[in-house]
Amino acid sequence: MATKTPDIFVWQGADRKGNSIKGEISANSLSEAKNLLRRQGISATKIKKYSKPLFGGGQKKVTAADICVISRQIATMLGAGVSLLQTLEMIAQGHSNPTARKMLGDIASEVKAGNPLSSALRKHPDHFDDLYCDLVETGEQSGALETIYDRIATYKEKAEALKSKIKKAMFYPIAVLVVAFIVTTILLVFVVPQFEEIFSGFGAELPAFTLFVLAISRFVQDYGIFIAAALFAGGFLFKRAHKKSKALRDKVDAQILKIPVIGEILKKAAVARFTRTLSTTFAAGVPLIGALDSAAGASGNAVFRDAILFIKKEVAGGLQMNAAMRATNVFPDMVTQMIAIGEESGAVDEMLSKIATIYEAEVDDMVDGLTALLEPMIMAVLGVVIGGLIVAMYLPIFQMGNVV
Repeated sequence: MATKTPDIFVWQGADRKGNSIKGEISANSLSEAKNLLRRQGISATKIKKYSKPLFGGGQKKVTAADICVISRQIATMLGAGVSLLQTLEMIAQGHSNPTARKMLGDIASEVKAGNPLSSALRKHPDHFDDLYCDLVETGEQSGALETIYDRIATYKEKAEALKSKIKKAMFYPIAVLVVAFIVTTILLVFVVPQFEEIFSGFGAELPAFTLFVLAISRFVQDYGIFIAAALFAGGFLFKRAHKKSKALRDKVDAQILKIPVIGEILKKAAVARFTRTLSTTFAAGVPLIGALDSAAGASGNAVFRDAILFIKKEVAGGLQMNAAMRATNVFPDMVTQMIAIGEESGAVDEMLSKIATIYEAEVDDMVDGLTALLEPMIMAVLGVVIGGLIVAMYLPIFQMGNVV
């Protein structure tokens, strides 16, 4: 039988000490909301159902960071002995994001109706992937949901930290280059033409460098709009094709790994994701074949995904994992050697966790090193480009000064 999704009610009132307070609460009806507030010692003077903004401006998305925090809250509260239903209801009521509150309210209603948590989570695939749900289901079946959730929370925190480092490596140079492009375009379109009008009255031959810059300026003015439109259309079509074509995505993933420095960072990040995912699933009691399947989906790169699926096939055929990994020629020797030691000692999950920690630290160091290296290089490029434009414009004026 379907259960009603709780509504959000906005309230104002006073606590036991008479202090004015306000907030939001999840409930199935107005009377239930009043009863819940009364149990908390709150005298509600005003309470109404939460209404969405006319144009949906207040609707916030549930981000991966939100799921990471929610996972840690569930792990902490289960560890403190709070029941699963109470945990979900308390987190739902305390969350600042209305969309997250509604989602958690839906999950709590499913659990209250007697459905497993993993089944309730699978109804929100945009926020809880198969790996997450499989781990929760394993925890429910083994009766160790508290322990599993602690591992899930740690896994999500590590994954978010790694994603943040990769974004940091990509964002800084792109942001600076975009700013440089905008400044250069403004100079060519608005500033250089002003100098061209001044130069037209000189009646003298202009330096070659100045003529070159003036020619670029005229080209940008005449064809800039068409170039911008072509770039926009090309970017849109590429993005659309990238989304629809698996072959194109795989090819892009392979080419990205060949980019100097950036490619090396992405390789190390993929190894860190693979080992962290495999460590978490394997330690949770998921069979190795199933764990490898989850790790392939979480690797984040087609080259590593295909390599992991190859490992899964070889391991299913009876080959040791370290030998299958070595055959792919994708994983570093250190990784395969450490896994070989783990297999011999019977502590594969611990060894995988250590490898993940090592590679996460290496990614962190490489990102910091890349940022430190790029800063002076980017400033030098900006100086040459913008400084060159300024010199080109003032060169005829300097020459006239010398003649005088």
